[in-house]
Amino acid sequence: MNKRTRIINDPSELVPLLQIFGSKRHKKVFDALLNLWMTKDELEETLGTDVAQSIMILKKSGLIESQWHMPEPGKTPQKEYHSSYSKVQTNFQCSVEDMSDIIMLTFKPYEEVEDIIEELEKLVIEGNESMSSLTRALNKSPMYIRAVARRSDKLAVMGQRIKEVEDKE
Repeated sequence: MNKRTRIINDPSELVPLLQIFGSKRHKKVFDALLNLWMTKDELEETLGTDVAQSIMILKKSGLIESQWHMPEPGKTPQKEYHSSYSKVQTNFQCSVEDMSDIIMLTFKPYEEVEDIIEELEKLVIEGNESMSSLTRALNKSPMYIRAVARRSDKLAVMGQRIKEVEDKE
């Protein structure tokens, strides 16, 4: 099935993509959703593993879409998921230092980057959402801060602002 093309203009958008395609579990979830709409329960039954984190990362990166599945009468509706894109096009330029930060933040175990992620989350939750003030507060580049925010489950990058994620599905 021919689908849309995901256009990536910001190198920090690679963080969730590399997390997805660097993990066998996340990749299997994405592959299962390429041609079918499936609920979380159907995915878990098909793949034999918990898929909650995979769904969250895929949603955050914008690679899947969801809709409500209407079951038989008397049963509770569930969300079902489907992949949104089948192609990727990148269009950016960045320094090697920024790219190395992005790759490091993507592949280091969470425990090794937990301190910077939690520090950024704390600042944003306290109301500091501006990229310029966050770069001053953390003494890091805007690219680094966007990459950290994309690694966090609680934050989303919205232009020149970092916001707390409201839908933690």
